Amino acid sequence: MKKITIAIDGHSSCGKSTMAKDLAKAIGYIYIDTGAMYRAVTYAALTHGLWDSEGHLDTEGLATLLPDLTISFSLNESTGRPDTYLNGECVENEIRGMEVSNKVSEVSALGFVRERLVAEQQRMGAEKGVVMDGRDIGTVVFPDAELKVFVTASAEVRAERRYKELLGKGQPADYDEVLANVVERDYQDSHREVSPLRQAEDAILLDNSHLTIAEQNEWLLAQYQRVAAE
Repeated sequence: MKKITIAIDGHSSCGKSTMAKDLAKAIGYIYIDTGAMYRAVTYAALTHGLWDSEGHLDTEGLATLLPDLTISFSLNESTGRPDTYLNGECVENEIRGMEVSNKVSEVSALGFVRERLVAEQQRMGAEKGVVMDGRDIGTVVFPDAELKVFVTASAEVRAERRYKELLGKGQPADYDEVLANVVERDYQDSHREVSPLRQAEDAILLDNSHLTIAEQNEWLLAQYQRVAAE
């Protein structure tokens, strides 16, 4: 089978990362979590106090900070999946909390942030043999990807998944807050000026509201096998 690029886009908390990680592991491809990259930048902005008391982001401060940030991934032997590192420090748990979730869409909408991270993502996937998930992989990062999938699910289903994920990690969570965050992020991601979330014309739509992880993995593997064999 030929080596291809696989782009998985879709709404927040719809299971993109889970299915992308599982597919990459199954077929021996490199997995790149672009959402984690934006979360890492958001976490850095939070730790550097770049939001004031009224909730305004110091974009000039972030533009100054950004060149000093190094984002990388390293395989976690115990989980079999990659963890996110920011300047050499593992921040995988820190970037998944609600504080980051509530700010990441704002950071992701900034043109200078997207320009920097898109360039990094394109560099990472230049040799193909990658599975990359995010919001604009099939439309901006790799518009020529051989396989594009757009994943969605109802807001309620996605909020329930996110809520259980947070509780499973021992993090405090309120379902109503998580649902409100999912709805708000959908709006922000779809209405931002730079690289808004949208389904690429040649992407395959997958609504996984009522699919198990095993069912969606089976579906995605079949799509890969079909395209890679062409």
